[in-house]
Amino acid sequence: MSWLILLLAGILEIVWAIGLKYTEGFTRLWPSLGTGAAMLLSVGLLGLAMKTLPVGTAYAVWVGIGAVGTVILGIVLFDEPASAGRLLSMALIVAGIIGLKLASPV
Repeated sequence: MSWLILLLAGILEIVWAIGLKYTEGFTRLWPSLGTGAAMLLSVGLLGLAMKTLPVGTAYAVWVGIGAVGTVILGIVLFDEPASAGRLLSMALIVAGIIGLKLASPV
């Protein structure tokens, strides 16, 4: 169950990272409120997952999910470049996330 909670926390990290773009420096009310709520929920769920998962593993997986998801949505939503280097780097992050999951005692 902790891994599902961590996955949801990572997805919410993607939501708030992308949401930051839409807040326009926290000058837009509704995107700012949604982004703030996603931040709080994301960190709260991360803390909940850390009750049973190792802190280093949980944090690294959370950041990795957020980083890869944010890059993908940046490419899709904001026409950011999808260069070979960026795609390879994302693949390495995903490999690291999988490795941490497989090496986790929980």
